[in-house]
Amino acid sequence: ALFSPPYHPYTEALLSAIPIPDPTVVRTRIRLPGAVPSALDPPSGCRFHTRCPRKLGSICEHEPPSLREMAGGHRIYCHLEIEELQTMEPVFDLG
Repeated sequence: ALFSPPYHPYTEALLSAIPIPDPTVVRTRIRLPGAVPSALDPPSGCRFHTRCPRKLGSICEHEPPSLREMAGGHRIYCHLEIEELQTMEPVFDLG
């Protein structure tokens, strides 16, 4: 399951931007506010915290997340609880 669940807020936002050719399918696109951080001078803490719609506050701003192993061989860096990551809505169903 490459797309379900997304397991990371950035992946969730990217997948929400994929066009679906079926006009009966309604999906909310996740918009990421702000500018992309500099790769040469990344922000402290989680590198995605400046644009993350699920930011947890101070921990994301100051502490880099640890690597986490998820189901299906997925690996992510995120401070969100495993239970919340596992319940992220699939962006679309591949059947």
